[in-house]
Amino acid sequence: MSLRNRIAVYYTAATAVLIALVFTTVYLMVEGVVYRHFDQELTMAAARVVSITDGRLNDRRPMEMEDSDREKEDDEHRKHRRERLRTEFIQYSAADGTPISRSGNLGLNALQVKTGSTATIYFNTTVGGLAVRQIQLPVEGNGDPQPRWISVARPLGDAIAMLLDLRSVLMLSFPAILITLFALTRAIAAKSIRPVEEAIMAAENITREHFERRIPLPANRDELYRLSATFNALLDRLQEAFNREKQFTADASHELKTPLSAVQGTLEVLIRRPREREHYEERIRFCLLELHRMAGLIEQLLLLARHDAREVSATLRSIDINALIREVAERQESRAGEKEITIRVPEESSFIVAADREMLGIILDNIIANAVNYSPRSRTVTIRTGTENGLPFCTISDMGKGIEESKLEAVFERFYRVDASRSIGSGGSGLGLSIVKKLADLQGITVRAESRPGEGATFRLLFPYPSDSSSR
Repeated sequence: MSLRNRIAVYYTAATAVLIALVFTTVYLMVEGVVYRHFDQELTMAAARVVSITDGRLNDRRPMEMEDSDREKEDDEHRKHRRERLRTEFIQYSAADGTPISRSGNLGLNALQVKTGSTATIYFNTTVGGLAVRQIQLPVEGNGDPQPRWISVARPLGDAIAMLLDLRSVLMLSFPAILITLFALTRAIAAKSIRPVEEAIMAAENITREHFERRIPLPANRDELYRLSATFNALLDRLQEAFNREKQFTADASHELKTPLSAVQGTLEVLIRRPREREHYEERIRFCLLELHRMAGLIEQLLLLARHDAREVSATLRSIDINALIREVAERQESRAGEKEITIRVPEESSFIVAADREMLGIILDNIIANAVNYSPRSRTVTIRTGTENGLPFCTISDMGKGIEESKLEAVFERFYRVDASRSIGSGGSGLGLSIVKKLADLQGITVRAESRPGEGATFRLLFPYPSDSSSR
């Protein structure tokens, strides 16, 4: 069943229950009003009968008024009374229900008497096949300890006809209302969900080749608008991730292909003809260097893959970052010495921060190596530690060409290089700063780049409080 039909069915079913309750209540209220009106008239008629027949209850003649009584009434009142008597059935009964006297219009028929009741009661019954409403009330008769009964009844013909007509109208209008309501609800639902159908058709047209397509936004800013906008935002994020992965795959393939091509070309040249030993050793060292670079690249890719798969977790502890900086600087001395670069470490003996020691070592190693690679010869890489607004920090500054402000955030993307000076020729793979960002985020460390063209670059690390040590 389609959505529009389900909405129409559910709404119609709920409305049907409500309409049925309303119609039933209306019918019962009208029926109650009719019977109350009948009961009031029967009560007044019974009171008249009691007042007229008082003292002659043992008379078995038909219950008619005497001439002296009739003479007291004017002609118009007499005519009205005769009309009423023709539509009223009156009966006086003994304690056991046996008729003692009754009105002439009853003929050979008798009104029903319920001797089990001792109070005034109203009920529906039949007289000679005619439906009537009857009142029965007890009266005292000639010292008899048991009450006798006066019964007055009136035909229900008009009332029953009216109630039947009302019932027929309600029963016929009920399905007509439901059918009309279902059709209207289905049409309204179809119009309401039209933006959903348009969104479905638009989504079906979004393919890998046409990933830039989006769902049209409805004119009204309602829930469907929010749904479409949210879905478009999701598509934007998916497209961005898809483009990143596509670029990452292309860059990774290129980065891995470059050292393999270099090694392959070198070996092919070596086997063409015999060469001197020194030449072989030089070319073999070149091949080993390229293979070592490729192994480092693969290790970095695996680290990023484990991070993306959430297989890497950080355990924060209070550690001495100055001691760790000195260890990393010693590992970088060889590379820095080739370019006559000085690595200036903090003078303080110790400085405590909250971090994962192994991950922080990788972060510092990558940033310091990056600073050495992109600094001109005979310059200085400066490392400082301290507090900023109560938070521990560490800065690594180089004296290179610097980075444009618009590109500072991009340097943490995979395989991103600012310009030719930060290229493969410098020995980098384009993954170091991306790994720095990932590992810093795992530890709650804020990392940002600060630079101006021609003034070098500074990478700043802001640490959580040492007292916040925990596992992440």
